[in-house]
Parts: sequence; C-alpha cells; structure tokens
Amino acid sequence: MNQSQWLILFLAIQIIHGLGTWKLYIKAKRQAWEAFVPVYNAIVLMKIINRPWWWTILMILPIVNLIMLPAVWVETARSFGKDSNLDTFLAIATLGFYAFYLNYIAEVSYIENRDLKPKTSAGDWISSILFAIVAATIVHTYFFQPFVIPSSSLEKSLLVGDFLIVSKIHYGPRAPMTTIAAPMVHDTIPVIKKKSYLYSDKINEKESSWKNWFQLPYFRIPSFQTIKRNEIVVFGQPADTLRDMNDFTPDRNYYKPIDKKTNLVKRCVGIAGDTLEIRNGDIFINGVETVYPDRTDLMHNYVWTSRSQITQRIIDKFEIENFMYFFEVDPKTWDDEGLRQFIETNPGLAYLKEYRRDSTKVEIFGQAAENVLSQLNVKAIPNKYMINISKNFSEGLAVRTETITIERFANTVPERNIFPRDAMYSWNYDNFGPLYIPEAGKTIAINVSNYNLYKRVISEYEGHKIVAKGNQVFIDDKLADSYTFKQDYYWMMGDNRHNSIDSRAWGFVPFNHVIGKPVFIWMSIDGINDGLSNWRPRTDRIFTTVSGDGGRISYFWPFVVVVAGISFYNRRRKKKKAANKS
Repeated sequence: MNQSQWLILFLAIQIIHGLGTWKLYIKAKRQAWEAFVPVYNAIVLMKIINRPWWWTILMILPIVNLIMLPAVWVETARSFGKDSNLDTFLAIATLGFYAFYLNYIAEVSYIENRDLKPKTSAGDWISSILFAIVAATIVHTYFFQPFVIPSSSLEKSLLVGDFLIVSKIHYGPRAPMTTIAAPMVHDTIPVIKKKSYLYSDKINEKESSWKNWFQLPYFRIPSFQTIKRNEIVVFGQPADTLRDMNDFTPDRNYYKPIDKKTNLVKRCVGIAGDTLEIRNGDIFINGVETVYPDRTDLMHNYVWTSRSQITQRIIDKFEIENFMYFFEVDPKTWDDEGLRQFIETNPGLAYLKEYRRDSTKVEIFGQAAENVLSQLNVKAIPNKYMINISKNFSEGLAVRTETITIERFANTVPERNIFPRDAMYSWNYDNFGPLYIPEAGKTIAINVSNYNLYKRVISEYEGHKIVAKGNQVFIDDKLADSYTFKQDYYWMMGDNRHNSIDSRAWGFVPFNHVIGKPVFIWMSIDGINDGLSNWRPRTDRIFTTVSGDGGRISYFWPFVVVVAGISFYNRRRKKKKAANKS
C-alpha cells in the first residue's frame, strides 16, 4: 500500500470507530463528536477506560499495536460492565466490533471508578506477560536487538558464537514495514516452523497479493550517527533467496519484504560516494589503501610450503579454518578452458582459483576424490597447501622451522559467480573494480557499459523499469543517458576474505536494508554449533565492546559489582521502609 491508501484506510478506521462507540462516549459524559476525531478520540478513550494517555502511542506503533488493540477492546467492554470471560472472548474474536453491540443493543452503564486490578491471579499473570512482551517488543524494534554470529565470515574480528547487542539508534531505528507479524520473531516461529509474518512469497505476486496491502512504506527515525568506513554493520541481505532459515534452502522465486530479509553482519568497507577497488586482496578507497581499526584481524588464503605434512596440532595451534591440497596437472592432457569446465562441473574438486602455468606444468588446488584425480591425470604436490588463516597467525607460522615459504594468495583468474556477473568485467574476489558506490542525490551517466552494475539498484531498490536495447538504455520506457540515485548504498565484506559471501557476490547494500550497529558482546561460546556438551565460554570476550582502541577489556566483573550494589541498596531500602512503618 502507498501513503494515500494508508491515509484512506486510517480515516475509514476512524469513521468505523466513531460509529461503533459514540453512544459509549456519551454515557461516559463525553461528546459524541469526540469519537470521530483521529488521534484525539484515542486519547479520550484512554481517559474513559482509565488508562494512561501514552497507550495511544503504543496503539500506533506497528507490531506493538497487535497486542495493544485487543487489550483496549477488552478494557472498553469492562468499562461498561462487560467483564465476563465470554465478553473478553467476544471483544477479541470480533476484532473490536463487539463495541457495536454495546453501543446499539446492550443496556450498559459506564463504570467511572472501575477497579483496574485483575480479579484473578491468572488475569494478573496474563496482564504482566502481555506488557512484558510489549516492553520487550519496543526495545527489540526501536532500540537494541540481540544477534548471534552464525558463520565465520568475520573471523577473527568477530567469532562464531559471539552474542551481540545491536544498537538501532546509532543509524536510526527503522519502523516495521510488515505490520502483521509475531513480535520479536524475525522469520520463522520456533516449534511450529511457520512464517512469523503475513506476506506474499512469490515474486509475481509481490505487487498484487492482498497480503501486501498491509505493508507500510519505508520510514526511519533520524539517527545521531552515519555509517562510517570499516564499521561492522548488521543488515538484511539484499539478494535474499532463503525460503527456509532452518536449512538455508535457496529459492530464486522467493520474495521477502525488506524488514524480513535474512540478517547478516559484515564490515562496511565502502560508503556512499566512494570509489572502491580491490588489488591483490587489499582494498583501496578513492585510490588510498584502507587502514583498518584496532581489533581487526583479517583472514586470507595463504600458500604454505612445508618440510612436513600438515598436522592437526598445527591446525589447532594456528586456528587454520580449512586447507586444500595442490595438484600438478599434465598440460598436454588439458588446456585451460577444458580444465576449467571439468572442475567447475565436477563435485570432486571444491573449486578452481588459479592456474600456475609455465612451460612444463599447471598447478591447481582443491579437494579431489581419487576417481577425479585419475581423470585429470594429476598428482599431489607434497607438503604444499592452500590454508585459510588470520594475518596474525600467518606471521607466527612463518617463523616455524618446518615452514619453507608462506605467501598470501591473490587470485588472478576471473570468476563467473561474482558481481555483476558480466563477462565484460574480468573481476574476482581478490581483484575487483574500480566501482563507484551510489550516493543519494548524485547523478551518473548510464549506458550499456555500466548497465549491469546499476541495473539492480535502479530496478529492485529504487523501483524503476530499466532495459537495454542495442546501445541504448531506457528507464520507465524513456531513453536515458543519466540517473540520479534516491538513497545511499554501501559495500559490505567479511573479514574472512576467502570465506565470505558478501557484496562481491551480490553487490550494493541499500540504506533501507541497514538494521543497526553491533556495540557489545555480552556472551561468547566456542563450539556453539557442535552441541551443548561441547560449549566452552570465551571468558576474555564476555562483556566486551565490539569496537574500540587497543585490546579487548571485559566489563563483566564491573557489571556484577554494579548489579550486586543495586540489589543490596534496594533490599536495604525496603527493610528501612518496613521498619519505619512498624
């Protein structure tokens, strides 16, 4: 729904409310017209049901209002003597239209000084639970959200099993756009494994389905900070095709609303207006090599030649995430293209990243089954490995006696599954760009040469029809030679450079996909994906900030002391108050 449609719906609801309650307003010694005035009618209703005026705000907030509206329907009925279990059921089951029965048919009287305390312990318990959910939903939606690092794309800066507190106020809280959804559940409701929100899930229905009528336009509360280069950011994956969050099943025809896309956490290496380039794995912004903040520990692939075989002791000591073997291919058996096609279509090899060709040999690396090796006519190169390791650990491994050489790997072969998936751009994960990152209000020339770079931005994120015909580009069926961007975009990458699906795979991240800034690690568990019996708390990371100068400092014990002090003070105050009463 667009803004005009939402306005019409809002006014229609006000008229329905007025028609269903104006007599009740009169019985409460108010004026009939007060039931029809938008917003003011809600404030007056709060006075009638003896509830605080700020309940009106809660009734407006998306998601929160799904809890508050039934509460107001029930409270309205109780304010006119209808407080039985049946009345409560009818008020909720009729979606508030029970008020029409009270207004026109039932003989009711207004109870001015109604006792607001629930009559049963069950009622008191339910009331407490509901308002705890309301409070938690407000905090979760507009202030802070918990987040756990699920994958190793940010290793070693952030680790799998780090539990983060993500601030939404830094970049401005984004109001919910999907209005009919379960509170505090992002995608799938646990246990029942059903979607937590109401929305059309097919691309060809995303504009026509009645479910989409209840989508609010994008709105963000003003921020007090803009996204800075090299900050870690949580955002919704732009090219999200995951139908099932439990088993990560992709579906190209699956469509998600912006506020329900899969949450990711990456480092923002380029902001709106930057020109980004990656040279041999190093990032350059506007021609200047990136200098990373403290606590950044990048991981790369390294070629390690050793005097002995790799051992589990070495893997554990230097936290090598994975490794692959090098193989020598007979150049008389395979030409470059034949070798590429075979490996890319054969599951026996993980992937082909680079040829190391001279007149006598070609080297590749991967993980191969015996039958594949025989078909390729290859032999393993003894004690030579491609290892994924952090920069700090690579320096430690370099001085080991068994190490002959260790060099950071940079791919020189174009990769096909990389943004923008256009043969015109011979880019890969280690050599990429230069590429301009769109900035709101800035105009660029648009032509067939850069059409694929900005096609998704203009069509998917900014809502225009764009097509290329011959040497011409048409936007909204009009010949175009330039385009002005509507919003800012960002370039997000994982610190684990060769083990991260990020902007190099799916391109720009629009600002309306940004969720917040991780500020705090409140818990960190090693082995979180290996079963409860294998969990090991990382005590040096608990209660530490995500960013900051120098090494990590844990605030766990200061926190314990503060909580204990507050608890002691409250107990002492209660005892003193009780003693004064006696």
